[in-house]
Amino acid sequence: MTQNQSETMKPETKKLRHVVLFKFKSTSSAEDIASVKDAFSNLPNEISQIKDYEWGINNSPEGLDKGFTHCFFVTFDSEEDRAIYLPHPAHKAFVSVLEPHLDDVLVIDYWANEK
Repeated sequence: MTQNQSETMKPETKKLRHVVLFKFKSTSSAEDIASVKDAFSNLPNEISQIKDYEWGINNSPEGLDKGFTHCFFVTFDSEEDRAIYLPHPAHKAFVSVLEPHLDDVLVIDYWANEK
């Protein structure tokens, strides 16, 4: 494969990553947090523009998390797909589950670079 062919393929293989970190209120119970996780985890079933999804709980020993405990990682093929996701009724319904328990949120979107 020539370099020009490789460069031509890159836009098709690049993925838009949407990283969301949550810091929950101290008053939120484990059940409350589980309901948020479950609601977020259901979004790929309701929004076809989500191409991949994963989540996890912080376990870093560095102590730099600033109280953020949960990370959600959503993948889109395009900015257009993300633009459909953000105002989507299922996403808005998820936000209504989240809001009573949210102390802080950090969102970063980026185009994944290949190795």
